[in-house]
Amino acid sequence: MLLEARELVIAHGDAVAVWDASLTVGEGEVVAVIGPNGAGKTTLVNTIAGLQRLRSGALRLAGIDLGAMASHLVCRQGIALVPEGRRLFTRMSVEENLEMGCYRGEARRARAASLQRVYRLFPILRERRRQLAGSLSGGQQQMVAIARALMARPRLLLLDEPSLGLAPAVVDHMFDIIRTIHDEGVAILLVEQNVVRALEIADRAYVLEEGRVVAAGLPADLRREPRIQEAYLGLHVGADTP
Repeated sequence: MLLEARELVIAHGDAVAVWDASLTVGEGEVVAVIGPNGAGKTTLVNTIAGLQRLRSGALRLAGIDLGAMASHLVCRQGIALVPEGRRLFTRMSVEENLEMGCYRGEARRARAASLQRVYRLFPILRERRRQLAGSLSGGQQQMVAIARALMARPRLLLLDEPSLGLAPAVVDHMFDIIRTIHDEGVAILLVEQNVVRALEIADRAYVLEEGRVVAAGLPADLRREPRIQEAYLGLHVGADTP
């Protein structure tokens, strides 16, 4: 197993945001974490990226303990985060933002090949590489954020709400790109409120509510659960539904 999170408890000060959460991501898998606003999804993914500390529990990547590891060392293990809201350097060019993704030695040595890879995935970024990132459309900025993470050559890519605020046509393109990245062998942990699209692309999924994992399994199985249908898929399940 690539990523193993066991009984994670994560708090902001005295306020516990995630309780006893356990999940796994295998090599080359796409695993989705779905749930309502405030469920603790971003807290969970930030903790895996090393931006938030565990109160208790175990967090390992390929057997390596990440629990007390500094953020820059977590990145060196092969984890890259595309944060909610993109967090680009808006007054730097597209290509300068991409360069920020390959600061560690191994990624820096592969800089040229990685640039070609991300420009193949996102041709518009090659055209806009000298343009300030802050002047791009929302969809193009999200492309930069994903491309910057890929410049780190991650084994595990963490995507936090990649479709947030994007037009439907742009969302379609974004999920096509996620499929392509997956096809290239990168494992993906996808945090996403667009439950339908997340379940379409995921190999497995977890449902997080009020900081707890309340359901987990194959997308097809989760889609058949009445409470998932009503809460997340907008389907009304009658009392006499088998």
